[in-house]
Amino acid sequence: MSSIVIRTATSADLDAITEIYADAVANGTASYELEPPSRAEMGKRFDALAAGGFPYLVAEKDGAVLGYAYAGAFRPRPAYRFVVEDSVYVAPDAKGAGVGLRLMQSLIAAVEAVGFRQIVAVIGDGRPESASVKLHERLGFRHSGRLEGSGYKYGRWLDTVFMQLTLNGGASLPPAADSLPERRFREGRGN
Repeated sequence: MSSIVIRTATSADLDAITEIYADAVANGTASYELEPPSRAEMGKRFDALAAGGFPYLVAEKDGAVLGYAYAGAFRPRPAYRFVVEDSVYVAPDAKGAGVGLRLMQSLIAAVEAVGFRQIVAVIGDGRPESASVKLHERLGFRHSGRLEGSGYKYGRWLDTVFMQLTLNGGASLPPAADSLPERRFREGRGN
């Protein structure tokens, strides 16, 4: 029996990614989207992240995509350029098998390697017992805020939880000139 492989996502993975996310939207409260996006929309989102140089990973076993994780800009304003927001989704039949943990460990390493300083998790329906909250806690994320009643889905109000992980010295060191966020910033300004 083969093991789970974590690798960079490609456009060939988008059908599986779209299906995994559609299940999360239709049957869960982690995402506040109410209608699953189309394959075309998921492709646009994927292309935008790839163009920005953000890590986008899949977990695969025996040719089947079991889950995916990516980092993207936390906010668009340039002062936020050292902070990314993570997303991780696992196929229904792969939940509880450590796929999310493996994806997030690899994502954290990839984000750290290119010089980001903070990863923020914005967790929909962030109840203390939620799998996403527990996963992020296990990985060393600390709780940094809660927006009470910020989402409404399936006839109930949901809280959004913010969690944060410091990388590369966080705010204790100046930005690294050779980091991806700093290089992109300079390139965007024509420097």
